[in-house]
Amino acid sequence: MGLGLVFCAFTFAAAQQDNVNLNHDPQKNTEKLNPYGANVISPEVHDDHTITFRIKAPDVQKVALTDGPILLALKSKQPIPFVKGSDSTWTLTVGPVEPNIYVYRLLIDGVAVADPNNTFTGTSNQPGYSNVVVHDQKPAYYDAKNVPHGSITRHIYHSATLNGEREMFVYTPPGYDPKKKYPVLYLLGGSGELASGWMFDGRANFIADNLLSEGKIVPMIIAMPNNQVIHRSDPKHLDKTYKLFEAELRKEIVPYIDKAYSTIADRKGRAISGLSMGGRHTQAVGFNALDLFSSFGILSAGDLEPEKLNPTFFNDPKVKDKVDYLLVGLGSGELDFVGKRSEATHLALEKHGIKHEYYIGGDGAHDWGTWRMLLNDKLLPNLWKNNSGKTK
Repeated sequence: MGLGLVFCAFTFAAAQQDNVNLNHDPQKNTEKLNPYGANVISPEVHDDHTITFRIKAPDVQKVALTDGPILLALKSKQPIPFVKGSDSTWTLTVGPVEPNIYVYRLLIDGVAVADPNNTFTGTSNQPGYSNVVVHDQKPAYYDAKNVPHGSITRHIYHSATLNGEREMFVYTPPGYDPKKKYPVLYLLGGSGELASGWMFDGRANFIADNLLSEGKIVPMIIAMPNNQVIHRSDPKHLDKTYKLFEAELRKEIVPYIDKAYSTIADRKGRAISGLSMGGRHTQAVGFNALDLFSSFGILSAGDLEPEKLNPTFFNDPKVKDKVDYLLVGLGSGELDFVGKRSEATHLALEKHGIKHEYYIGGDGAHDWGTWRMLLNDKLLPNLWKNNSGKTK
């Protein structure tokens, strides 16, 4: 087994603004203190769900708020300009917006950058971004609550398939007992995401903790591997990635988890799901691996020619009996982005009589607001719900 570094769930909190706990309102800033190392407070989230952004930049000409998730929430199609004050502090107050966690960047003289004063900085295989946490009166479903918490382990392993060292984060539920057998959800990220994306931005561990405390899901292991196997800018990315990732799953990831943890080591005890590119991987690779998985979640993804992509799956006369749960889900704000692909996948499944759930909901688009919602509302509560995690 590779190197395993174990951390309790609360260890993965992003740095706080004006508090030291995992509060649900970390950017409210009741003490009016600058974040450590910052020269202004930004962002500052108010109880009326408005947000004030600031940056002290005397030598720049223009500052604006940008990036899809925050602009969508504000119903703006263009970056929103700041106003410069006499002390060279640029300020912008926007909203109100619905409570959620939003990605944003600052557009400074035409260059999009992370907010230099915000301690909630995204970690991905792409240029940096910032998160703003718009709180409600009580913790949200994705916040840390006073409930039993599971643990997350960071595993480093050598992949002979990809010829290098890889990482994978694994959530085990509170009270994990090696003498018991647990089902495993393999949860994949999107293009440009790292293995830690579902933990940091997706809050998968807190969502699972909260659902478990309410008795809405069965105790499960959640394995979050790195499904980036080819440079995303490679012109033949799609042609290369499916075969490589299937080999990585079969030869490296699944055997590693079954050896390291007490799992239900058969297809009935395994599910695979992913967002965006991870949803494509779920469909392109997972549907071809019915010997490994019986449940699937295609989040904000799909294919325009699903029968051509997965001929073996759709032509299998017993496929209807092999699928325990299948979700095709997306946000209401991304119908013009992945909507046609999701719909085509849904219609192909419907044509072949393959039972599945087709869901369009939430206020988000192609962003973490949608994917957290789908994980909490649809995917986790429906996995192994009829068998308490035991093999049928």
